[in-house]
Amino acid sequence: MTRQSYIQRGGRLLYGFVAQKPIHAIIQVSNRCNLTCGFCSFWENPARPADELTTADFETISGKLAEAGSLIVSIEGGEPTLRRDIVDIVAAFARFHHPIMFTNGWKVTPALARRLWDAGLDTCGVSIDYPDARHDRHRGKPGTLDAARRAIDVMRDTAPRGARQVFVMTVLMHDNAGAMPELLALSAAHGVGHQVTMISTGGAARHTRAQWIPHDGIGARLLELKRRFPHFMTFSGYLEGIDAYLAGTARTPCWAGERFLNIDHLGDVSPCIEKLELRVGNLLRDPWAVIGPRLAALAEPKTCTDCWTSCRGFVEEMSGPPRLRSWREFFSDFSKQPKVSTT
Repeated sequence: MTRQSYIQRGGRLLYGFVAQKPIHAIIQVSNRCNLTCGFCSFWENPARPADELTTADFETISGKLAEAGSLIVSIEGGEPTLRRDIVDIVAAFARFHHPIMFTNGWKVTPALARRLWDAGLDTCGVSIDYPDARHDRHRGKPGTLDAARRAIDVMRDTAPRGARQVFVMTVLMHDNAGAMPELLALSAAHGVGHQVTMISTGGAARHTRAQWIPHDGIGARLLELKRRFPHFMTFSGYLEGIDAYLAGTARTPCWAGERFLNIDHLGDVSPCIEKLELRVGNLLRDPWAVIGPRLAALAEPKTCTDCWTSCRGFVEEMSGPPRLRSWREFFSDFSKQPKVSTT
């Protein structure tokens, strides 16, 4: 299987930015998980491994997505490293796209990390939501924070381009927003970047049983933290939109369906993970020539203000008339060695 060069894939992604084509796909390669996070219910209804898509299926999906362009592909779960063929899955998407993997860190070993990078993994995000024992309680398993911190070091030390390919991902919630300075100090101690995404409580497989959205004003505080911590990579424009969302005036349109999409562990396609019920087909059975127009024709996402997740924010910042600040942040914060400050 021949992989397109990084320059080829990068050029096609840039073309997608300016030509208003799809630029981001989220793939749940499994809905199985070894943790029991309060805001998620995937782990409550796991698919049997025998019922999940095969490596060959993901190769088919990658090829069909390539008809839309070279996309940033977020490989998620559940927990993606529970798949024994996760390296082959990464390789399937690296053939045409830019794969990013999100993990809780438990299954990461130096041997697996090297194989993932060799397969073409572009970036890895390690999930940490609290800087202390609350992370273990939230995730439902003792030792989870330590496992995540070990995974950060392993992925960083084995990455071809080092720390620039690894970051901490934090889900922003009502009970951890105040801990963001400590969380940013944690990622700074590991010498890696840091991103946040707002918790979503209204979509499929989401819950408010344990956590919910933070209080008004957190967006302004995060912008101040971004000025203090240069390794805080999240787009300024996304952070500026948080308080508007919390005040009930989220920006529209949402580009779900037109510029980003979701593919679940069975291959079903929807505009985003919050709207799994809006299925437009299955990429194993249906060609992109059918799926793409169906996604673009969906009316509901265009006026949707149900969430303010980072996938929505990233695509919004890179869509429509060019936002020079967002483009500058994309090519500096996301592609260079993190500049770490602990003050």
